[in-house]
Amino acid sequence: MKRTLTLGLGILALAVAPVLAQQPMGKIHGQVTNPVGTAQGSGTVSLFDGTKEAYIFPVDTNGQYSGQAAPGTYTLVYRDKDTPKDKQVDHIENVKIVAGQDIEQNDDMSREAYIKTLTTEQQKQLEELRKHNSEALKNNQVVKQINGDLGKVTEDIRTADGATASAQQQLGSGATKDAIVAKASDIKTQAYTDVEALMMKDTAATAGRTDVSILWARLGQAELGLKKYDQSEEDFQKAIAMDTASKKPSPEVQGLAQSGLGEAYARTGKVDQASAAYDAAAKANPAAAPVYLKNQAVIYFQEGNSVAQVAAADKAIAIDPNNPILYYLKGQGLVGNATVDPKTQRIVLPPGCAEAYQKYLELAPNGPYASEVQGILQQAGEKVSNTYRAGRKN
Repeated sequence: MKRTLTLGLGILALAVAPVLAQQPMGKIHGQVTNPVGTAQGSGTVSLFDGTKEAYIFPVDTNGQYSGQAAPGTYTLVYRDKDTPKDKQVDHIENVKIVAGQDIEQNDDMSREAYIKTLTTEQQKQLEELRKHNSEALKNNQVVKQINGDLGKVTEDIRTADGATASAQQQLGSGATKDAIVAKASDIKTQAYTDVEALMMKDTAATAGRTDVSILWARLGQAELGLKKYDQSEEDFQKAIAMDTASKKPSPEVQGLAQSGLGEAYARTGKVDQASAAYDAAAKANPAAAPVYLKNQAVIYFQEGNSVAQVAAADKAIAIDPNNPILYYLKGQGLVGNATVDPKTQRIVLPPGCAEAYQKYLELAPNGPYASEVQGILQQAGEKVSNTYRAGRKN
Protein backbone atom coordinates (compact mmCIF):
# COMPACT_ATOMS: atom_id res chain seq x y z
CA MET A 1 0.00 0.00 0.00
CA LYS A 2 1.47 3.31 -1.07
CA ARG A 3 1.26 6.11 1.46
CA THR A 4 2.06 9.79 1.10
CA LEU A 5 4.06 11.30 3.91
CA THR A 6 3.30 15.04 4.15
CA LEU A 7 5.97 17.04 5.91
CA GLY A 8 6.05 20.81 6.37
CA LEU A 9 8.49 23.14 8.06
CA GLY A 10 8.59 26.92 7.93
CA ILE A 11 11.46 28.40 5.94
CA LEU A 12 14.07 30.00 8.13
CA ALA A 13 15.57 33.23 6.92
CA LEU A 14 19.22 32.64 7.73
CA ALA A 15 21.98 35.17 7.44
CA VAL A 16 24.46 34.04 4.81
CA ALA A 17 27.24 35.64 2.89
CA PRO A 18 26.00 37.82 -0.01
CA VAL A 19 26.41 36.47 -3.52
CA LEU A 20 29.10 38.23 -5.50
CA ALA A 21 27.95 39.48 -8.87
CA GLN A 22 29.70 39.14 -12.18
CA GLN A 23 31.74 36.10 -11.12
CA PRO A 24 32.21 32.77 -12.92
CA MET A 25 29.49 30.27 -12.09
CA GLY A 26 29.87 27.05 -10.16
CA LYS A 27 27.91 23.82 -10.52
CA ILE A 28 25.97 21.67 -8.07
CA HIS A 29 24.38 18.24 -8.35
CA GLY A 30 23.05 15.54 -6.06
CA GLN A 31 20.27 13.15 -5.17
CA VAL A 32 17.24 13.57 -2.96
CA THR A 33 16.38 10.53 -0.85
CA ASN A 34 13.06 10.34 0.95
CA PRO A 35 12.64 9.25 4.60
CA VAL A 36 11.90 5.68 3.50
CA GLY A 37 15.38 5.48 1.99
CA THR A 38 14.49 5.48 -1.72
CA ALA A 39 14.92 8.09 -4.42
CA GLN A 40 12.47 11.00 -4.20
CA GLY A 41 11.41 11.23 -7.83
CA SER A 42 9.70 14.64 -7.88
CA GLY A 43 9.82 18.18 -6.53
CA THR A 44 12.48 20.89 -6.62
CA VAL A 45 15.77 21.82 -5.00
CA SER A 46 16.40 25.52 -4.53
CA LEU A 47 19.28 27.61 -3.24
CA PHE A 48 18.21 30.29 -0.70
CA ASP A 49 20.62 33.21 -0.48
CA GLY A 50 19.24 34.81 2.66
CA THR A 51 16.60 36.96 1.00
CA LYS A 52 15.22 34.88 -1.85
CA GLU A 53 15.48 31.55 -3.61
CA ALA A 54 18.08 32.51 -6.17
CA TYR A 55 18.15 29.20 -8.09
CA ILE A 56 15.60 26.41 -8.50
CA PHE A 57 16.38 22.98 -10.00
CA PRO A 58 13.86 20.21 -10.83
CA VAL A 59 14.28 16.74 -9.31
CA ASP A 60 13.97 13.92 -11.89
CA THR A 61 12.32 10.53 -11.47
CA ASN A 62 15.57 9.08 -10.11
CA GLY A 63 15.83 11.75 -7.43
CA GLN A 64 18.65 13.52 -9.27
CA TYR A 65 19.04 17.28 -9.69
CA SER A 66 21.78 19.51 -11.14
CA GLY A 67 22.37 23.13 -12.14
CA GLN A 68 24.58 26.22 -11.99
CA ALA A 69 24.80 29.01 -9.42
CA ALA A 70 26.97 31.97 -8.59
CA PRO A 71 29.68 31.35 -5.97
CA GLY A 72 28.53 31.78 -2.41
CA THR A 73 27.04 30.07 0.64
CA TYR A 74 23.40 29.00 0.47
CA THR A 75 20.71 27.09 2.27
CA LEU A 76 19.54 24.19 0.10
CA VAL A 77 15.76 23.75 0.30
CA TYR A 78 13.79 20.75 -0.94
CA ARG A 79 10.08 20.97 -1.74
CA ASP A 80 7.82 18.23 -3.04
CA LYS A 81 5.55 19.01 -5.97
CA ASP A 82 2.61 19.65 -3.60
CA THR A 83 4.50 21.63 -0.94
CA PRO A 84 3.17 25.22 -0.57
CA LYS A 85 5.62 27.99 -1.45
CA ASP A 86 5.76 29.19 2.15
CA LYS A 87 6.64 25.70 3.41
CA GLN A 88 9.47 23.27 2.87
CA VAL A 89 10.11 19.58 3.34
CA ASP A 90 13.81 19.78 4.24
CA HIS A 91 16.76 22.15 4.20
CA ILE A 92 20.54 21.87 4.44
CA GLU A 93 22.59 24.85 5.60
CA ASN A 94 26.01 26.14 4.53
CA VAL A 95 26.06 24.75 1.00
CA LYS A 96 29.05 26.39 -0.67
CA ILE A 97 29.23 26.95 -4.42
CA VAL A 98 32.75 27.48 -5.77
CA ALA A 99 33.50 29.08 -9.12
CA GLY A 100 34.57 26.56 -11.75
CA GLN A 101 33.79 23.55 -9.55
CA ASP A 102 30.96 21.00 -9.56
CA ILE A 103 30.05 20.09 -6.00
CA GLU A 104 27.87 17.20 -4.88
CA GLN A 105 25.23 17.91 -2.28
CA ASN A 106 22.76 15.15 -1.51
CA ASP A 107 19.65 15.58 0.60
CA ASP A 108 19.11 12.36 2.56
CA MET A 109 15.90 12.65 4.52
CA SER A 110 16.38 9.20 6.04
CA ARG A 111 19.06 10.70 8.33
CA GLU A 112 18.37 10.57 12.07
CA ALA A 113 18.45 14.36 12.51
CA TYR A 114 15.64 14.77 10.01
CA ILE A 115 13.53 11.92 11.38
CA LYS A 116 13.60 13.54 14.83
CA THR A 117 11.85 16.62 13.41
CA LEU A 118 8.78 14.55 12.49
CA THR A 119 5.72 14.18 14.68
CA THR A 120 5.05 10.90 16.51
CA GLU A 121 2.33 10.01 14.00
CA GLN A 122 4.60 10.76 11.05
CA GLN A 123 7.34 8.62 12.52
CA LYS A 124 4.86 5.78 12.98
CA GLN A 125 3.77 6.08 9.34
CA LEU A 126 7.39 6.18 8.26
CA GLU A 127 8.22 2.98 10.14
CA GLU A 128 5.36 1.18 8.39
CA LEU A 129 6.50 2.49 5.02
CA ARG A 130 10.08 1.44 5.66
CA LYS A 131 8.99 -2.07 6.58
CA HIS A 132 6.84 -2.36 3.47
CA ASN A 133 9.59 -0.92 1.28
CA SER A 134 12.22 -3.24 2.75
CA GLU A 135 10.07 -6.30 1.96
CA ALA A 136 9.37 -5.02 -1.56
CA LEU A 137 13.06 -4.38 -2.25
CA LYS A 138 13.97 -7.82 -0.94
CA ASN A 139 11.33 -9.40 -3.13
CA ASN A 140 12.54 -7.45 -6.16
CA GLN A 141 16.10 -8.59 -5.55
CA VAL A 142 14.97 -12.22 -5.30
CA VAL A 143 12.94 -11.91 -8.50
CA LYS A 144 15.90 -10.36 -10.31
CA GLN A 145 18.18 -13.19 -9.16
CA ILE A 146 15.64 -15.85 -10.15
CA ASN A 147 15.18 -14.39 -13.62
CA GLY A 148 18.93 -14.37 -14.11
CA ASP A 149 19.20 -17.98 -12.96
CA LEU A 150 16.34 -19.07 -15.24
CA GLY A 151 18.14 -17.50 -18.18
CA LYS A 152 21.27 -19.46 -17.29
CA VAL A 153 19.19 -22.63 -16.90
CA THR A 154 17.73 -22.19 -20.38
CA GLU A 155 21.23 -21.98 -21.84
CA ASP A 156 22.38 -25.03 -19.88
CA ILE A 157 19.42 -27.08 -21.11
CA ARG A 158 20.20 -26.04 -24.69
CA THR A 159 23.76 -27.19 -24.08
CA ALA A 160 22.48 -30.57 -22.87
CA ASP A 161 20.14 -30.90 -25.86
CA GLY A 162 22.99 -30.17 -28.26
CA ALA A 163 25.53 -32.33 -26.45
CA THR A 164 26.10 -34.78 -29.32
CA ALA A 165 26.80 -32.07 -31.89
CA SER A 166 29.03 -30.27 -29.41
CA ALA A 167 30.94 -33.47 -28.68
CA GLN A 168 31.51 -34.11 -32.38
CA GLN A 169 32.79 -30.59 -32.85
CA GLN A 170 35.12 -30.77 -29.86
CA LEU A 171 36.53 -34.20 -30.72
CA GLY A 172 36.93 -33.62 -34.46
CA SER A 173 36.15 -35.73 -37.51
CA GLY A 174 38.39 -38.62 -36.48
CA ALA A 175 36.53 -39.37 -33.25
CA THR A 176 34.94 -42.78 -32.78
CA LYS A 177 31.25 -43.19 -32.05
CA ASP A 178 32.03 -44.42 -28.52
CA ALA A 179 34.19 -41.38 -27.83
CA ILE A 180 31.47 -39.04 -29.06
CA VAL A 181 28.84 -40.76 -26.91
CA ALA A 182 31.06 -40.57 -23.83
CA LYS A 183 31.89 -36.91 -24.40
CA ALA A 184 28.22 -36.02 -25.00
CA SER A 185 27.30 -37.78 -21.76
CA ASP A 186 29.86 -35.68 -19.87
CA ILE A 187 28.52 -32.46 -21.41
CA LYS A 188 24.94 -33.36 -20.50
CA THR A 189 25.84 -34.35 -16.95
CA GLN A 190 27.69 -31.11 -16.31
CA ALA A 191 24.89 -28.99 -17.79
CA TYR A 192 22.18 -30.68 -15.75
CA THR A 193 24.33 -30.58 -12.61
CA ASP A 194 24.61 -26.80 -13.00
CA VAL A 195 20.84 -26.50 -13.49
CA GLU A 196 20.16 -28.63 -10.41
CA ALA A 197 22.47 -26.51 -8.24
CA LEU A 198 20.87 -23.24 -9.35
CA MET A 199 17.32 -24.46 -8.91
CA MET A 200 17.99 -26.01 -5.50
CA LYS A 201 19.37 -22.64 -4.39
CA ASP A 202 16.39 -20.73 -5.77
CA THR A 203 13.73 -23.10 -4.43
CA ALA A 204 15.32 -22.81 -0.98
CA ALA A 205 15.40 -19.00 -1.28
CA THR A 206 11.69 -18.89 -2.15
CA ALA A 207 10.45 -21.39 0.44
CA GLY A 208 6.85 -20.65 1.32
CA ARG A 209 6.08 -18.83 -1.92
CA THR A 210 3.35 -20.24 -4.13
CA ASP A 211 4.19 -18.40 -7.37
CA VAL A 212 7.45 -20.12 -8.32
CA SER A 213 6.23 -23.35 -9.93
CA ILE A 214 8.68 -22.89 -12.82
CA LEU A 215 11.61 -23.35 -10.42
CA TRP A 216 10.34 -26.77 -9.34
CA ALA A 217 9.64 -27.75 -12.95
CA ARG A 218 13.20 -26.83 -13.95
CA LEU A 219 14.59 -28.66 -10.93
CA GLY A 220 12.64 -31.74 -12.00
CA GLN A 221 14.08 -31.36 -15.50
CA ALA A 222 17.62 -31.35 -14.15
CA GLU A 223 17.00 -34.39 -11.97
CA LEU A 224 15.43 -36.16 -14.94
CA GLY A 225 18.56 -35.45 -16.98
CA LEU A 226 20.68 -36.84 -14.15
CA LYS A 227 18.45 -39.96 -13.98
CA LYS A 228 17.24 -39.14 -10.48
CA TYR A 229 13.78 -40.31 -11.43
CA ASP A 230 12.17 -40.52 -7.98
CA GLN A 231 13.28 -36.99 -7.11
CA SER A 232 12.17 -35.64 -10.48
CA GLU A 233 8.70 -37.19 -10.06
CA GLU A 234 8.34 -35.52 -6.68
CA ASP A 235 9.42 -32.09 -7.94
CA PHE A 236 7.35 -32.23 -11.13
CA GLN A 237 4.30 -33.08 -9.02
CA LYS A 238 5.08 -30.17 -6.71
CA ALA A 239 5.33 -27.83 -9.72
CA ILE A 240 1.98 -29.07 -11.06
CA ALA A 241 0.21 -28.70 -7.72
CA MET A 242 1.68 -25.25 -7.12
CA ASP A 243 0.82 -23.98 -10.58
CA THR A 244 -2.69 -25.45 -10.49
CA ALA A 245 -3.38 -23.64 -7.21
CA SER A 246 -2.13 -20.30 -8.55
CA LYS A 247 -4.47 -17.51 -9.61
CA LYS A 248 -3.33 -17.82 -13.22
CA PRO A 249 -1.96 -21.29 -14.09
CA SER A 250 0.68 -21.34 -16.81
CA PRO A 251 0.10 -23.67 -19.79
CA GLU A 252 3.86 -23.73 -20.40
CA VAL A 253 4.71 -24.75 -16.83
CA GLN A 254 1.91 -27.33 -16.78
CA GLY A 255 3.07 -28.77 -20.09
CA LEU A 256 6.72 -28.83 -19.05
CA ALA A 257 6.01 -30.49 -15.71
CA GLN A 258 3.44 -33.00 -16.99
CA SER A 259 5.62 -34.08 -19.92
CA GLY A 260 8.64 -34.31 -17.61
CA LEU A 261 6.60 -36.43 -15.22
CA GLY A 262 5.57 -38.56 -18.19
CA GLU A 263 9.20 -39.16 -19.12
CA ALA A 264 10.12 -40.06 -15.54
CA TYR A 265 7.29 -42.62 -15.50
CA ALA A 266 8.25 -43.94 -18.95
CA ARG A 267 11.89 -44.37 -17.95
CA THR A 268 10.83 -46.43 -14.93
CA GLY A 269 8.33 -48.67 -16.71
CA LYS A 270 5.13 -47.00 -15.50
CA VAL A 271 3.44 -47.01 -18.90
CA ASP A 272 -0.14 -46.17 -17.89
CA GLN A 273 0.98 -43.31 -15.64
CA ALA A 274 3.29 -42.02 -18.37
CA SER A 275 0.48 -42.05 -20.93
CA ALA A 276 -1.81 -40.13 -18.56
CA ALA A 277 0.87 -37.54 -17.84
CA TYR A 278 1.65 -36.96 -21.52
CA ASP A 279 -2.06 -36.64 -22.27
CA ALA A 280 -2.31 -34.06 -19.47
CA ALA A 281 0.63 -32.15 -20.95
CA ALA A 282 -1.01 -32.07 -24.38
CA LYS A 283 -4.31 -30.90 -22.88
CA ALA A 284 -2.68 -28.20 -20.74
CA ASN A 285 -0.58 -26.77 -23.57
CA PRO A 286 -2.11 -27.78 -26.93
CA ALA A 287 0.37 -25.71 -28.93
CA ALA A 288 3.19 -28.01 -27.82
CA ALA A 289 1.18 -31.26 -27.89
CA PRO A 290 2.89 -32.60 -31.06
CA VAL A 291 6.28 -32.23 -29.40
CA TYR A 292 5.20 -33.88 -26.14
CA LEU A 293 3.66 -36.89 -27.87
CA LYS A 294 6.53 -37.32 -30.31
CA ASN A 295 8.97 -37.29 -27.39
CA GLN A 296 6.90 -39.97 -25.71
CA ALA A 297 7.34 -42.26 -28.73
CA VAL A 298 11.07 -41.46 -28.91
CA ILE A 299 11.56 -42.30 -25.24
CA TYR A 300 9.84 -45.67 -25.61
CA PHE A 301 12.03 -46.31 -28.67
CA GLN A 302 15.07 -45.61 -26.48
CA GLU A 303 13.71 -47.81 -23.70
CA GLY A 304 12.94 -50.69 -26.07
CA ASN A 305 9.21 -50.77 -25.28
CA SER A 306 7.83 -51.36 -28.78
CA VAL A 307 4.19 -51.74 -27.76
CA ALA A 308 4.14 -48.40 -25.93
CA GLN A 309 6.19 -46.89 -28.77
CA VAL A 310 3.57 -47.79 -31.38
CA ALA A 311 0.71 -46.55 -29.19
CA ALA A 312 2.50 -43.25 -28.57
CA ALA A 313 3.33 -42.85 -32.28
CA ASP A 314 -0.32 -43.40 -33.24
CA LYS A 315 -1.43 -40.82 -30.71
CA ALA A 316 1.10 -38.31 -32.06
CA ILE A 317 0.13 -39.04 -35.69
CA ALA A 318 -3.48 -38.23 -34.87
CA ILE A 319 -2.57 -34.60 -34.13
CA ASP A 320 0.51 -34.23 -36.35
CA PRO A 321 -0.09 -36.43 -39.43
CA ASN A 322 2.61 -34.83 -41.60
CA ASN A 323 5.59 -35.49 -39.36
CA PRO A 324 7.62 -38.29 -41.02
CA ILE A 325 9.55 -39.33 -37.91
CA LEU A 326 6.32 -40.50 -36.31
CA TYR A 327 5.74 -43.05 -39.09
CA TYR A 328 9.33 -44.25 -38.81
CA LEU A 329 8.88 -44.71 -35.06
CA LYS A 330 5.65 -46.62 -35.63
CA GLY A 331 7.27 -48.83 -38.23
CA GLN A 332 10.24 -49.51 -35.98
CA GLY A 333 7.92 -50.45 -33.15
CA LEU A 334 6.08 -52.94 -35.37
CA VAL A 335 8.98 -54.43 -37.32
CA GLY A 336 10.15 -56.41 -34.31
CA ASN A 337 7.09 -58.62 -34.80
CA ALA A 338 8.03 -59.47 -38.38
CA THR A 339 8.31 -63.14 -39.31
CA VAL A 340 9.98 -65.03 -42.16
CA ASP A 341 7.96 -66.92 -44.78
CA PRO A 342 9.50 -70.43 -44.80
CA LYS A 343 8.70 -70.88 -48.46
CA THR A 344 9.98 -67.61 -49.89
CA GLN A 345 12.33 -66.68 -47.06
CA ARG A 346 10.95 -63.20 -47.32
CA ILE A 347 10.25 -61.02 -44.33
CA VAL A 348 6.55 -60.83 -43.50
CA LEU A 349 5.80 -57.47 -41.94
CA PRO A 350 3.04 -57.23 -39.33
CA PRO A 351 -0.12 -55.25 -40.17
CA GLY A 352 0.47 -51.51 -40.39
CA CYS A 353 4.27 -51.74 -40.58
CA ALA A 354 4.69 -51.47 -44.36
CA GLU A 355 2.10 -48.68 -44.48
CA ALA A 356 3.98 -46.72 -41.81
CA TYR A 357 7.29 -47.11 -43.66
CA GLN A 358 5.73 -46.14 -46.99
CA LYS A 359 4.25 -43.03 -45.41
CA TYR A 360 7.65 -42.13 -44.02
CA LEU A 361 9.18 -42.36 -47.49
CA GLU A 362 6.32 -40.34 -48.95
CA LEU A 363 6.94 -37.52 -46.50
CA ALA A 364 10.73 -37.78 -46.33
CA PRO A 365 12.14 -39.59 -49.40
CA ASN A 366 15.57 -38.19 -48.63
CA GLY A 367 15.26 -38.39 -44.88
CA PRO A 368 17.97 -39.81 -42.62
CA TYR A 369 16.23 -43.20 -42.38
CA ALA A 370 15.13 -43.48 -46.01
CA SER A 371 17.78 -46.05 -47.02
CA GLU A 372 17.08 -48.21 -43.98
CA VAL A 373 13.33 -48.15 -44.61
CA GLN A 374 13.72 -48.92 -48.33
CA GLY A 375 15.91 -51.89 -47.46
CA ILE A 376 13.36 -53.32 -45.06
CA LEU A 377 10.53 -52.90 -47.57
CA GLN A 378 12.53 -54.52 -50.34
CA GLN A 379 13.37 -57.50 -48.13
CA ALA A 380 9.66 -57.86 -47.49
CA GLY A 381 8.94 -57.80 -51.20
CA GLU A 382 7.13 -54.50 -50.93
CA LYS A 383 7.19 -52.18 -53.89
CA VAL A 384 8.89 -48.89 -53.11
CA SER A 385 7.41 -46.03 -55.07
CA ASN A 386 9.85 -43.92 -57.05
CA THR A 387 7.40 -41.08 -57.43
CA TYR A 388 7.78 -39.67 -53.94
CA ARG A 389 8.65 -36.02 -53.94
CA ALA A 390 11.35 -34.65 -51.71
CA GLY A 391 9.91 -33.82 -48.33
CA ARG A 392 11.28 -32.27 -45.17
CA LYS A 393 13.98 -34.06 -43.29
CA ASN A 394 13.55 -34.90 -39.65
